[in-house]
Amino acid sequence: MLDESLLDAPEALARADHRGLLRGAAEAGARVRTATRHATEAGLAGLKPEGRPRAVLIAGPGVAATGVADLLTALAGASCPVTSLHPTGVAPAAGALRWTLPGWAGAVDLLLLVTTDGAEPGLALLAEQAYRRGCTVVAVAPQRSPLGESVSGVHGLVVPMATAPYEEYDEGTTAGPGPLWALLTPLLVLLDRLGLLSAPPETLQLVADRLDQTAERCGPAIATYSNPAKTLASELADSLPLVWTEGALAGPAGRRFAAVLAELAGRPALAAELPEALPAHGMLLSGAYAAGADPGDFFRDRVDEPQALRARVVLLRDRPTGGLTAAPAARELALGHDTALSELEPEEGSELESLAELLAVTDFATAYLALAASAPPSD
Repeated sequence: MLDESLLDAPEALARADHRGLLRGAAEAGARVRTATRHATEAGLAGLKPEGRPRAVLIAGPGVAATGVADLLTALAGASCPVTSLHPTGVAPAAGALRWTLPGWAGAVDLLLLVTTDGAEPGLALLAEQAYRRGCTVVAVAPQRSPLGESVSGVHGLVVPMATAPYEEYDEGTTAGPGPLWALLTPLLVLLDRLGLLSAPPETLQLVADRLDQTAERCGPAIATYSNPAKTLASELADSLPLVWTEGALAGPAGRRFAAVLAELAGRPALAAELPEALPAHGMLLSGAYAAGADPGDFFRDRVDEPQALRARVVLLRDRPTGGLTAAPAARELALGHDTALSELEPEEGSELESLAELLAVTDFATAYLALAASAPPSD
């Protein structure tokens, strides 16, 4: 059950936030600035490439690496194929994971390694394999990590991962916004220099500013009625979120939202892109998760029964161009089945600014949902 009273109790939220989820969301803008500086100091901003790579390969563990790969696929996929290398292993532990290059990878390809740990032997082995094949290797990893030491020099280029302003690190927050932006930002700088996407320094500054502005709107001190993240968290209480997205960048933002809801808040969620989301999730609006499901046995005692999950549509849009939109059909389908609907649409700005706002609001909402659902009941 969600303790909604906690949402408007900033001090109680701070006491409950043992994993630093809200702090990580608030520091996302600072993390972008620090990561941009690290990328410049590592020499990425001054690169003068002779041409574009044939393909970009991305490898790394966890939700943060998956999110980076998904976002870069959306941002650079039209300019160059982007392939995420998925690990294999007997357990989700640093020492157990292994990655393998596809057979076609070679000297004209770029391998990106992203990790918040830096102690994965599998990534070091992958870097060695890429070196033998002639691939260019760039890694974003914690400073003085084993991976950084193995990649730096002849094997490739290493960018130190930007840490939080207070130099704190908690493995429990690796799915949070701080690690995402720490890993993503240097790669935006790199791919901008390679001509695969547009992320000049002034745009990254605007992204950091948008993250700061969104943090001000979504912070713990802002009341629920005027706080979009707290409002969304409250709306998602006792619901099965169906995250429907429209727009190239809203897709990965929605998939990340579903992933962090599961990992950080313990909340199942499904994500799909419009218009395919309508047939894919349509039965969920009329089945066991429908708003009016199980009307029978009205008089049975429900006091000791857990609250049943009911579907709720969350529509994320990044202002699609061209005049074609499935949003009206999505609203009609949801309302036609008496299904509640939440909508998020960013303010005007570049595509990276819009993406930053969607990620920030949903990250804050996940943090509030996680804290209010796990806190002990208030007196």
